[in-house]
Amino acid sequence: MKLTKMHGLGNDFVLFSDPQGKNKDFTNLAIKLCDRRTGIGADGICVVVPSDVADVRMRIINSDGSEAEMCGNGIRCFAKYAYEHGEITSETFTIETLAGIMKPTLTVENGKVALVTVDMGKPFFNSTDIPMNINMAKVIDVDLAVADEIVTVSSVLLGVPHTEVFIDDITKAPVTTQGPILEKHDAFPSNTNVNYIEVVNDHHIKVRTWERGAGATLACGTGSCASAVIAHEKGLTGREVDVELYLGTLHISYLEDGTVLMTGPAEEVFETELPIE
Repeated sequence: MKLTKMHGLGNDFVLFSDPQGKNKDFTNLAIKLCDRRTGIGADGICVVVPSDVADVRMRIINSDGSEAEMCGNGIRCFAKYAYEHGEITSETFTIETLAGIMKPTLTVENGKVALVTVDMGKPFFNSTDIPMNINMAKVIDVDLAVADEIVTVSSVLLGVPHTEVFIDDITKAPVTTQGPILEKHDAFPSNTNVNYIEVVNDHHIKVRTWERGAGATLACGTGSCASAVIAHEKGLTGREVDVELYLGTLHISYLEDGTVLMTGPAEEVFETELPIE
């Protein structure tokens, strides 16, 4: 099997194409490939499979073997992979995901994809959509008991469930301690991603993420989008926001009609071939 290792600002994936992969169980393969000691090492795998409703379909399996509805950094890597490996030929196309159809637009320089802008759709704020075990039309500033403290959170569905915690200093974000507790908190029947946000100014935020099914990652595309949306909904930023992550920046546009656009890079690390059925 031919495999390509890629990353979007440090959020890394193993990508490959499988024309017969529409209904395959990739659980064990994802766990094997994503292991950082005995495998290639990644936050997840992205598989190119045929689609009946879009130009191509993305299946994304987390490092723990669970299948995710969407992934912002993963879809940028997927779009670059699909174009540069001849799966698609247009610089604007559609990708089927479990969260709906996404529309990437590629910035191509000398035959290579330099940037990817993805129409991420619109966020859902109602607690039943996220889902969350409370009854609110918009989940903003809710107090949850987490271990021995009360944490104020805001939540949104943007491809996948996201929960935002605003802090004064991003270097003190309790990503690996509080993050996994919030991920599986009783308030979230489908679990949740957890984003810690420091607002620098009205067009610049810093974000650190604990990802559902993958743990602490260097970047989260859907998390960056969700963080920008919630920051604006709370009146802390405008609709154009640069999201600073560990290894770089994503630009998020939260349009007047509610559509969210994400622009950022994707990089190929290496290609290899392994004897995997």
